[in-house]
Amino acid sequence: MSDAEVVLALALGVLFTAGTFLVLRRDLVRVVFGVLVLSQATNVYLVTMGGIGGVAPILGHGGTITDPLVQALVLTAVVIGFATTALLLVLVYRTYQEHGSIDLDDIQGAVR
Repeated sequence: MSDAEVVLALALGVLFTAGTFLVLRRDLVRVVFGVLVLSQATNVYLVTMGGIGGVAPILGHGGTITDPLVQALVLTAVVIGFATTALLLVLVYRTYQEHGSIDLDDIQGAVR
């Protein structure tokens, strides 16, 4: 394994750990940020698996090849993730308007 792969593996571990930690919080905004961090960590993971430091697969080029399909899919996933995050933040705001709190324990107590 090269040094870049080790650094990316450690960074991915930190991102997935932070995202999981945030998703398990009681505050809805932190849960949304946790989902955002997890989705971006997944995108970085996919780009890493597509190849690092290679060239585009064009005729006449040799050496390491990077898969461009993965990069296109990740670009699409980033746009979808942005729209999903915007929707989740609007839902959190609407929940705050209805219940006066974004704490999950307070909201569960109000529903019962």
